[in-house]
Amino acid sequence: MAAELTAPQLIAKHRPTLDQALETIRTRAYWSPHPEHPKAYGENGSLSLPEGKAAFDALQGTRFDLDQPGTDDWVGGEVSPYGPELGITYPHPDIDTLLPAMRTGMRAWRDAGAEVRAVVCLEILSRISARTHEFAHAVMHTSGQAFMMAFQAGGPHAQDRGLEAVAYAYVEQSRTPDAAEWTKPQGKRDPIALNKRFTPVARGISLMIGCNTFPTWNGYPGLFASLATGNPVLVKPHPRAVLPLALTVRIAREVLAEAGFDPNLVCLAVERPGEGIAKTLAVRPEIKLIDYTGSTSFGDWLEANARQAQVYTEKAGVNTVVVESTDDYKGMLANLAFSLSLYSGQMCTTPQNLLIPRDGIQTDAGAKSYDDVVADLAASVNGLLGDDARANGILGALVNPDVKSRLEAAAGLGEVALPSREITNPEFPDAVVRTPVIVKLDGAKPDAEAAYLSECFGPVSFAVAVDSGEDAVDLLRRTVRDKGAMTVGAYTTSEEFSAAVEETCLEECAQLSLNLTGGVYVNQTAAFSDFHGSGGNPAANAALCDGAFVANRFRVVEIRKDA
Repeated sequence: MAAELTAPQLIAKHRPTLDQALETIRTRAYWSPHPEHPKAYGENGSLSLPEGKAAFDALQGTRFDLDQPGTDDWVGGEVSPYGPELGITYPHPDIDTLLPAMRTGMRAWRDAGAEVRAVVCLEILSRISARTHEFAHAVMHTSGQAFMMAFQAGGPHAQDRGLEAVAYAYVEQSRTPDAAEWTKPQGKRDPIALNKRFTPVARGISLMIGCNTFPTWNGYPGLFASLATGNPVLVKPHPRAVLPLALTVRIAREVLAEAGFDPNLVCLAVERPGEGIAKTLAVRPEIKLIDYTGSTSFGDWLEANARQAQVYTEKAGVNTVVVESTDDYKGMLANLAFSLSLYSGQMCTTPQNLLIPRDGIQTDAGAKSYDDVVADLAASVNGLLGDDARANGILGALVNPDVKSRLEAAAGLGEVALPSREITNPEFPDAVVRTPVIVKLDGAKPDAEAAYLSECFGPVSFAVAVDSGEDAVDLLRRTVRDKGAMTVGAYTTSEEFSAAVEETCLEECAQLSLNLTGGVYVNQTAAFSDFHGSGGNPAANAALCDGAFVANRFRVVEIRKDA
């Protein structure tokens, strides 16, 4: 097929961005090519806020055609957590037809080389970025995130994570030269000379299984890591969050075709209600890579059963914050209150357990008992969410009825320090909006352990009374080792205690945030600098993003010839 976008054009356009990304993952400094502010869009071909909303509205009630092979039905059924039905139908795949078609373009994609693959991926991300406002509404109305969070996390932050994966993929593929001349001296005899060529070769079709809460942020790393390393990617969205990834697939297919490659290198697989197509696809012999974000039970199933594939999972854990002492009591409370409230706690990084010595802590505001700390934290959450308009902007909506059920059940697990309350969203009266609940538990009681050592996804936190700071570190270690954690936080003024927490997190492979009291929160990470997960504890077997996340998506094949 004729290329409308040539390789030299794409390299000239995107190589500077790739180079900056490569430098940034080396230095771990702050950088992003994707603006975080909504007003930055609307020029140079990007959609403004009204244009993005209009584009989203125009999609509702339509058939989302991708012109991909093997379509045997049209399926849909997304209902916004804010109430409206989207009414969009998507192609359902005949996988016996679709999977072979996806392999057709692999040779040309392989032969293009790592640099061309990288800049094609950057062109895809550039076009997604230009439509950030459209994506923001799509993420908002499939995940329940409030608009500003959907805009940032579903837009520029997700795009950053995709670009980060492309950069790591390029580093790993370019580590070995394309060619080498090899000469071995033989003394008085003529030397042995060989010409060697080294080619990164893809594993095969990559299956990306999307999640409901962060379809783009969690989906883009695996999608772009696989595509940039030469693998076709089959995107299987969560049935309640199809649209953001369907838009992504459409843009990717357009760019691939314009660049002269087979658009079937990226395809979409949407399931019928209750079909469970992810299980069927996961064990197909054509599937060689799987990226998954979601429940521990299905992640464990994938790791145990998809034996033919390299499986990358981000599952769940019990995130823990240890409160031993602080020199900024007010700042600590405000930081924790926001961390517990953001997106109604529906983040895999949100703290669940707050470990507090039962004899209290020392602060810059004087000694505070366990009851004082919990009551003051509850007051801080109430202050943050006291205004309903502000609360709606922070909380968003509960993503599904299971979260609501867990929230309601949590109140019966112990003494409620902060009851959840219902908030009305005037713009979307059908949205289910709830403030967090904080439940007090005694860490020494066996019946409490069953509660705080189980993941309770949503706006639920347990204030666990422990015997001492040392006891808190022991419980932290056991929690991470047995249940996993995406994040750990700690507050202390003691260098000795800080060292103990740090050593625990190093030994158990958990990402630690110490003494956060400002505008950075334990449940947020920055692409190019922070690692999301570690891959070293039960919460996830991969980190977003490091060399290990991309290096095993391809193999280097060597061809030697006598010179």
